[in-house]
Amino acid sequence: MQTVYVEVRGGAGGDEAKIWASDLLRMYFRYASNKGFKVSQIDENTLKISGEGVYELLKNETGVHRVQRIPATEKRGRIHTSTATIAVLPEIAQDEIYINPNDLEISFFRSGGHGGQNVNKVSTAVRIVHKPTGIVVTSQQERTQEQNRAIAIDLLRSKLWEIEEKKKASALASHRASIGRAMRAEKIRTYNFPRNQVKDHRVNKSFSNIENILNGGIDKILEVTSEI
Repeated sequence: MQTVYVEVRGGAGGDEAKIWASDLLRMYFRYASNKGFKVSQIDENTLKISGEGVYELLKNETGVHRVQRIPATEKRGRIHTSTATIAVLPEIAQDEIYINPNDLEISFFRSGGHGGQNVNKVSTAVRIVHKPTGIVVTSQQERTQEQNRAIAIDLLRSKLWEIEEKKKASALASHRASIGRAMRAEKIRTYNFPRNQVKDHRVNKSFSNIENILNGGIDKILEVTSEI
């Protein structure tokens, strides 16, 4: 059993980029549900997914995902290009990355998401700032501060691991490590709505039926990108 965090953030494109990020988050949520994985949205832009081999399945989704479509707010029928950045981080064991409690600034707030009256009326959501790096993580899925704090700490540990991996990749000048870590700044896939086509630029292969793909039908894409 593995656990990963899938973080999706809007990139270039303003409000449309935020909508696109939300669409992608929904795509991964539905994919995980269809596979029978345990999935939950721990924050506005982050999923926690647990299942057999889930990191191997999703690790190559890390990168910039571009969309070309006519936004709902577009009055002239023009096609816009927007992007969102995906980061897939494995959950890291406590003994692999040490976190000094003195380096943390922890605060609590009321959740703005789903979860019933308790979540919205009580300050159970947790925000943690890692002062040495400036990394900010939040969790608001659970009903208690302690549960959300534990999830946020796990996510922070994964982010700190990612930083260490990037340092190793740079020091070793490893081509494969560079592909696996630094490609967050590169465009890896384009979702073209007018053509009803999704193209993965790394394998130069296209897939049809965007509606099915955005409803979680990404198995064929993951299959051909698994060996990158």
